[in-house]
Amino acid sequence: MNTIWQIQDAKNKLSEVINRAVTQGPQVITRHGEKTVVVVAYAEYETLRKSQGKLSAFFRASPLAGLDLTRDQSPTRVGIEL
Repeated sequence: MNTIWQIQDAKNKLSEVINRAVTQGPQVITRHGEKTVVVVAYAEYETLRKSQGKLSAFFRASPLAGLDLTRDQSPTRVGIEL
C-alpha cells in the first residue's frame, strides 16, 4: 500500500518513508498538492529497470517489422478536371 506524504513531512520523517518503501511499497511525495516523486525500494527499482528492454529490440519484435517501407516510384496521376 503506497502512502502519500507532503514534502515537509517526508523531510522530517525520511527514515520512516524509507522503511515503508522497503516494507510496504512505493511512497508518493507531494509538493504544493501535486504528486512529485515516488520513493521505491532499491530491489523494486532494479526489477523495474531490468524489465525495460531496448527500444531497438522492441521494434525488431514488432509485427510491423517486415513491412516494405520503400516509396512507390510510379509516375504521379494526372489531375482530373471537375
